[in-house]
Amino acid sequence: MKEILLNPHEILKEIQSIEIQSVNDKLNFQEKFAGKDGLLPRLIKTFRELSAEEKKVLGKNLNLIKDAIESKIKSFKEKKEYYEPVLDISRKIKIFDQGFNHPLMEVTEEVCRIFGSLGFVVVDGPEVESEYFNFSALNFPEDHPARDMQDTFFLSVSGDGTVLRTHTSPVQIRQMLNGSPPFRILAPGKVFRCDHDSTHSPVFHQIEGLYVDRHVSFSDLRINLEFFAKAFFGSEIGIRFRPSFFPFTEPSAEMDIFWDAENKWLEILGCGMVHPQVLENCHIDSKKWWGFAFGLGVERLAMIKFGIRDIRLFYENHLMFLTPQMN
Repeated sequence: MKEILLNPHEILKEIQSIEIQSVNDKLNFQEKFAGKDGLLPRLIKTFRELSAEEKKVLGKNLNLIKDAIESKIKSFKEKKEYYEPVLDISRKIKIFDQGFNHPLMEVTEEVCRIFGSLGFVVVDGPEVESEYFNFSALNFPEDHPARDMQDTFFLSVSGDGTVLRTHTSPVQIRQMLNGSPPFRILAPGKVFRCDHDSTHSPVFHQIEGLYVDRHVSFSDLRINLEFFAKAFFGSEIGIRFRPSFFPFTEPSAEMDIFWDAENKWLEILGCGMVHPQVLENCHIDSKKWWGFAFGLGVERLAMIKFGIRDIRLFYENHLMFLTPQMN
């Protein structure tokens, strides 16, 4: 830098001539005159090279320069229009996209809301389970196909029976073991099975319900599930029950709806009266207490409701698919 730029009088004159008009101007001004390599610090460094008399003169000039810098910045800060934007209610503003529920979360929340209006309470449980909670307590025999390696994810080859849960039914078992009837619970959550194609995923979502009380009948089951179906799909939806089999319910049924878009019956859930042995496994007297249970796949409901053909779309994070306008 030229010597004239280190002349205190020239520096002071330059400071007084500058007009700060913006925040960016202020930052540049501070950097030039008071920054680490600014003119004021450079002048201070020359102190050791001066005589006592010269130091006295320079010290006075340094104070003048410092005061001028602070005064210039203070004057700028008093001009509020430079850093406080004026509200213009006529100005068009950018509308930012808001967040929205994933289709599976949207369906889960709607199902929970509908059954919540019937008195069901949402409960949760672990995704890693023992074979006892996942199978044995639910009356699955030892040789049931669901226990095979090709159907269930076993987490150990040592035979200790640790699995990724294949349904949320273990949550029901834990609730019955840890409490006393009556029960009216809903268990949503992720489950895991060895399936993978356009209509099956190794990780998917279920919602299972359990109602245990005195004198519960199949009529109670039908009334509750018909209420749900009409609330979820519309009051004009066709509904039917078909006999089926599950180890943990007796009698058991599949519930179908008639879907006009495809002009055919579609299965939406399995259900039935809680098997007496399941109640006894949970230390509940099956002669005094009865109940019904049901389980539905969240993906299946979403695919039917939104007309989705490939289950894998739910997990691939394509925004064109996930945005509400496309659902």
